[in-house]
Amino acid sequence: MNFTSCFWLWIGGQVVQVSSSHQHFHPHSIKIPGDITLGGLFPIHSRGPHGLPCGELKKEKGIHRMEAMLYALDQINRDQELLPNITLGVRILDTCSRDTYALEQSLTFVQALIQKDTSDIRCSNGEPPIIRKPERVVGVIGASASSVSIMVANILRLFEIPQVSYASTAPELSDNNRYDFFSRVVPPDSYQAQAMLDVVRALGWNYVSTLASEGNYGESGVDAFMQISREAGGVCIAQSVKIPREATAGEFDKIIKRLMETSNARGVIIFANEDDIKRVLEAAKHANLTGHFLFVGSDSWGAKSSPITELEDVAEGAVTILPKRASIDGFDQYFMSRSLENNRRNIWFNEFWEDDFRCKLTRPGIKPDPERRKCTGEERIGQDSSYEQEGKVQFVIDAVYAVAYALHSMHLDLCPSSPGICSDMDPVEGRLLLDYIRAVNFNGSAGTSVLFNENGDAPGRYDIFQFQMTNHSHPGYHVIGQWTNNLKLNLDEMQWSGGDKSVPDSICSFPCKPGERKKMVKGVPCCWHCELCDGYQYQLDEFTCETCPSNMRPAPNRTTCRPTTIIKLEWNSPWALVPASLALLGILATSAVVITFIRFNDTPIVRASGRELSYVLLTGIFLIYLITFLMIAEPGVVACAFRRLLLGLGMAITYSAMLTKTNRIYRIFEQGKRSVTPPKFISPTSQLIITFILISVQVLGVFVWFGVVPPHTIIDYEELRPPNPDLARGILKCDMSDLSIICCLSYSIVLMVTCTVYAVKSRGVPETFNEAKPIGFTMYTTCIIWLAFVPIFFGTAKSTEKMFIQTATLTVSMSLSAFVSLGMLYIPKVYIIICHPEQNVQKRKRSFKAVVHAARVSQRSLNNKQNGETTIEPDRSQ
Repeated sequence: MNFTSCFWLWIGGQVVQVSSSHQHFHPHSIKIPGDITLGGLFPIHSRGPHGLPCGELKKEKGIHRMEAMLYALDQINRDQELLPNITLGVRILDTCSRDTYALEQSLTFVQALIQKDTSDIRCSNGEPPIIRKPERVVGVIGASASSVSIMVANILRLFEIPQVSYASTAPELSDNNRYDFFSRVVPPDSYQAQAMLDVVRALGWNYVSTLASEGNYGESGVDAFMQISREAGGVCIAQSVKIPREATAGEFDKIIKRLMETSNARGVIIFANEDDIKRVLEAAKHANLTGHFLFVGSDSWGAKSSPITELEDVAEGAVTILPKRASIDGFDQYFMSRSLENNRRNIWFNEFWEDDFRCKLTRPGIKPDPERRKCTGEERIGQDSSYEQEGKVQFVIDAVYAVAYALHSMHLDLCPSSPGICSDMDPVEGRLLLDYIRAVNFNGSAGTSVLFNENGDAPGRYDIFQFQMTNHSHPGYHVIGQWTNNLKLNLDEMQWSGGDKSVPDSICSFPCKPGERKKMVKGVPCCWHCELCDGYQYQLDEFTCETCPSNMRPAPNRTTCRPTTIIKLEWNSPWALVPASLALLGILATSAVVITFIRFNDTPIVRASGRELSYVLLTGIFLIYLITFLMIAEPGVVACAFRRLLLGLGMAITYSAMLTKTNRIYRIFEQGKRSVTPPKFISPTSQLIITFILISVQVLGVFVWFGVVPPHTIIDYEELRPPNPDLARGILKCDMSDLSIICCLSYSIVLMVTCTVYAVKSRGVPETFNEAKPIGFTMYTTCIIWLAFVPIFFGTAKSTEKMFIQTATLTVSMSLSAFVSLGMLYIPKVYIIICHPEQNVQKRKRSFKAVVHAARVSQRSLNNKQNGETTIEPDRSQ
């Protein structure tokens, strides 16, 4: 009899009319009658292609799990202690792995709660119809996928039907305000995400990508992982890729290509269904990236063989997670004993039989397939086909027992004296049953406790697996750790592609070397560039380079500073040996001249040279040579004081004496041109007084310098501080800058220039008159030496050996000046005294009148030269 039933639903505060045929509300399902009926939702078939609701049979996730519920019901109904005199029935539906289809199917569970108006329905004889009342479902076991559970939970909560899932782990379902009738015997993905994050951190990874199937399970799992990683810190997400629901092979290739954009992120956190996992592995193999990606899979991968079949080399090293479980031996015995004869209650068993044994059953109206053998019905599961218990079987059994224990406790409280269902439990109130479900606490099928928190979540207990192919007699998944609120991972048991024991890297940036600082990449706290602390910088911390103090330089590894080596001019240095040798030679020569002059002090040549000023001048020359040794000596307060004093004093003495001599000659001859009266201050005593007055200016300046800045030593770290800090040196020296040296010599240079001017003016003096010409040549040569000194001295200001070059230049220039003075003025006299004593005799004493006559003759001769005439005048001065 076909008829149409109409009913009203109160959804979201609105009255919605729902109409369906009678056949629609009795879908293809398993129905086993009982005193209390439980609902069951299982993915018996995969999602259908091209708009079809259902596709291929799912042997493990579908048939194994569904049979586990039937097995649990059999155990409970045979148990005399649990729900005595009460039989549990079941209505099991196929979700076809599709949330919208599952929602339509689950309307079956609420039929009995919908009031139907049949007053206008009559049979053909006019009698009212007899409508069989549908069974009342008190609780639902399922669903598997989180997206299906979310969809079904929205309608079951409207009719206050408790729901206990055995596999849905989406964190969203922990929201007790939206899904208040939902509970689960598996931990939520928030625990799973924490466990996966702990695995990533234990492996030393800090840069990973995430991959999620579109839908609540995948997206919620990845969201939970990303949120926990942000809160905990230390792990960054390189890419977060979503797999579309109906993804094509080309889209998986694009996903692999996108993951390779951040190739350093080898670790891939994957929350995806089996089909998507398999296609990701296929795409990686197709791209020749076998062994590159290091997968960390969620419980949807677990320890399943189907996603990695024929892709073992790509999956090698994959770390997967699965709620802690145990194989239920009783279920293995039960399932392997199932046959076509004893399992007629499972309406999908024939289809499973054909798929498992790869044969074909003969059915009326269906032509036999010539390519497949005919099933005999004598095949045996586990003998004629491979069998391995599906991972969620334990949780299906625990979910059924959780409802059974809750009903048992409710029965004890509401029907204490009734052997069966009493009126207080007919019907079973859904909200009260939910309270009993949340209160259960029993040892489950694996021996672990089954209980729920206030949100209906089970505690987090996971086994950590790794898929390994080598060094094992049986390649496959091997337990390498466990997680119960904290991770216990055995790294020694892990192995990677090719049997490698070392953990591969999945990091954005490798640790910086000592002496390098991290320059963080904006927005990615796990990525950085390493920058060397260059120059005189050292690594203060991992993010900062700091410049070493001026008296220090960075260590070779640039992690700290070390004292800069202090140097000074050493006696064995070429920069010291050459000046010291010249100075020593000069001292010996000067000493020889002085000794000769003293020995022949009363001879005519010595008296004619002006003994008093000669001794003063030779003293200055001696001090000029002596200053070389003070400039090379190790700096100290005493040495620095003598450097200041003698650096300019020797030259001041020398050129003061020379200036006095040239000035005397110039004044005598200039006076002789005008009168026969001799000029003032030409006596030896006057000459000495003038010389010492000139010298005192230098001495006074030095003592003023002493008073303003007392002599002391300094260590100059800036002078020898090249770009390469290994070559940096601190120079121990006196506090005499380049400017102060020039200032110290400036007075002597003024004397030198003045003396040169007088020498030029006296160039017309006859050669027989004293030392005018030799002094002139001396001053010309000295000026040339010092003109060469200036560019050399200041041109080395940026040289790494500035101090050595300048010291050598200064001392050599001073020694050469002294040699010129000594050689021009005194060596010829010493030569005559020693080698030609016959010329060292008294000649006619020259009177001032003779000088006047010579001066006038010289003047006339100069005038004749200017007029173009040449007159030879005899010398009458002698």
